[in-house]
Amino acid sequence: MQTIVTTSHKPDPRSVVIGVWAAEVLKTEFVERSRMSLEALKIKHNAENIIVVANGDMKLYSSRGEYFFHPSMSVPRIKAIKQGKSDHMIAAMALKPGGSVLDCTLGLGSDAIVASFAAGPEGLVTGIEAVPELALLVKHGMANYQSESLALKSAVERIRVECAFYEQYLTGIPDQAYDVVYFDPMFRHPRLKSSSMEPLRGIVKYDPLSPEAVQEALRVARERVVMKENNFSQEFARLGFRAVIGGRYSPVAFGIIEKQEAGL
Repeated sequence: MQTIVTTSHKPDPRSVVIGVWAAEVLKTEFVERSRMSLEALKIKHNAENIIVVANGDMKLYSSRGEYFFHPSMSVPRIKAIKQGKSDHMIAAMALKPGGSVLDCTLGLGSDAIVASFAAGPEGLVTGIEAVPELALLVKHGMANYQSESLALKSAVERIRVECAFYEQYLTGIPDQAYDVVYFDPMFRHPRLKSSSMEPLRGIVKYDPLSPEAVQEALRVARERVVMKENNFSQEFARLGFRAVIGGRYSPVAFGIIEKQEAGL
């Protein structure tokens, strides 16, 4: 799958520098936009995806639409937490200030942002994303995110983004390195056609979570492994997640395997 990097028609110098850097990170080609349309660039360079840098920001254009970093649903969730309301994911993680989370399926980063807010300045949240284009956009977007909310901005900036397959990444981490290891494989079965992840369908990783990955996650976790899935998913039973947390009318739920329960 070919991805190229370009800029707007009349780029500022900073965007050119970022574009060249992005192409180097992705080990791909940086092309001058000139007056060419994105479709013309795709045809000329036989590219399926184009990253466009404009005014220092990045957008990814795929055959299904465009994507750019945005905290999305993390904003109302954090607002609700600040109002004293519970968040099912945070409850499933039993995450407290100073806690640490390894998010093995970072995606757009919304769950990681909420976890980062809950863990606070003394906490640690690392997000793993297997798709290089997505990891780059999210990492760049998080590092340059601006918000009137200092708490939200700080939560976003604290997240450490790593580009890797979580199966390999987990094997290189010491025992009990994080309080919680988290998986969200839900994107394989999207609930809404208008999902903000829809533009990335076709370039993301679809593989289901394996029992071997769960066991490796239990080795890395100090306290628990948490998985997000559809409310009535059979994945919880298949992978050994016995405790499930979710709202009565919520379409999603969070399965939990306690470290002690697993006997590790």
